[in-house]
Amino acid sequence: MDPVFGDFIDRDEELAELSALHMRPEGALVVLVGRRRVGKTALLREFMKGRSSIYFMATEERDAENRSYFRNLVADFTGNALVRAASALSWEDLFRLAVDAAEAKRDEGKLVLVIDEYQYLTVGNPAFSSLLQRVWDTLLKPAGCMLVLCGSYIGMMERETLSYSSPLYGRRDALIRLQPIPFRLYPLFFPGREPTGLVPFYAVTGGVPRYIEAFRKETDIRRGISRVVLNRRGILYEEPYLLLEREVSEIGSYFSLLKTVAAGNHRLSAIAGRLEVPQTSLSRPVSTLLSLDILERVVPMTEEHPEHSKRSLYRIRDPFLRFWFRFVYPHRSALESGKTEEVEGHLDREFISRHMAQLYEDICRQRLWDLSGEGGLGFPLTRVGSYWESDREIDVVGWSAERRILVACECKYQSHPVGLRVLEDLITKVNAIQWRIPIESRRYVLFSRSGFEAPLLHKAESDSSLLLEQL
Repeated sequence: MDPVFGDFIDRDEELAELSALHMRPEGALVVLVGRRRVGKTALLREFMKGRSSIYFMATEERDAENRSYFRNLVADFTGNALVRAASALSWEDLFRLAVDAAEAKRDEGKLVLVIDEYQYLTVGNPAFSSLLQRVWDTLLKPAGCMLVLCGSYIGMMERETLSYSSPLYGRRDALIRLQPIPFRLYPLFFPGREPTGLVPFYAVTGGVPRYIEAFRKETDIRRGISRVVLNRRGILYEEPYLLLEREVSEIGSYFSLLKTVAAGNHRLSAIAGRLEVPQTSLSRPVSTLLSLDILERVVPMTEEHPEHSKRSLYRIRDPFLRFWFRFVYPHRSALESGKTEEVEGHLDREFISRHMAQLYEDICRQRLWDLSGEGGLGFPLTRVGSYWESDREIDVVGWSAERRILVACECKYQSHPVGLRVLEDLITKVNAIQWRIPIESRRYVLFSRSGFEAPLLHKAESDSSLLLEQL
């Protein structure tokens, strides 16, 4: 049972990958990373059900304290009460006791050893990764154990488990980067609610299970934001500090950069100009935020070599962080002074126009991937993204390299139905662009919050190149 929702939801692919690794006769070393609150611990506990396992969550305490906690777990697993009092046992001794006990319980299956918040062990004992490398090579792997190293601080985890300088480099059998829950699964978290009414909740919670839980009982997103985010005692009021304090130094300069991006400055030149710093000085902080999955770099969907494209834009990847840096951080003084009404007024004026519209496009991109293949389009998509040039922009664009089909989409998060004019304008834009890909045919998808006018519905019935989706 998931500790938040009672029933474990989604993560089928990750559970299948973990199960396949567990079934191998040889040992397996898995690295699981993901931002705080994304559900790593819930996933691991679900996977461990019915399996011979030890779950150890490291703390920020000294190495001796962590070793003591682990010793108690090994004592429980082995059923040997004497282990609990044996303070002289080393880490290697404890791992060996666990393996020996697992051998005695061979009929229960191979041992799954999970070390959660692994990075704390390496802070308390800088040599721990070297120690674990020796234990893995000489003890755990030969015994066919499954070792899972899990952590929330992505930068630290990558340094300790994935980088070339790490003693564990090259030993992992799988790397799982746990991502937020997609919008299509939101009805499972909010039973009985219409998907269209859940779009604002996604725009704030962004698929992070702990954030979803904070809003789960709310029927009005505005009231939920006031209670959970704008309230100085709300559980998400300080959340970005908790996410970044261990990952970066000079957190203030990173917050200024993110506030600038959230305000609508997406090109490096614009960000540098707004911050009044040389553009070259942004290389390191931008690279760090990209590696932490906080920023994302996007290029037009048609770019053949996106990694070298000079047409890149930078966006805050996470919807909650995008919301917080747009509506909370710039108004911290007012909130700290108790002037919540001023911030709520700003939110009322700009939440839909400045935040919801962009997040709705993200949801539509997710939906277009769902429509790929037999999902509704009838052919597979190779890429999904956006397209822009100096005077034209298309919200969502898909491309099938196999069929050479372009799929152009328009996303309308508005209170009235979409009519034929929107389709006509989209076709005009598509025809005016000199596409850099070999297009043989075109399809059009219109996404709407409030449905479609009758003439457009009639056209869609007879036009196989047009698909209408209400979200």
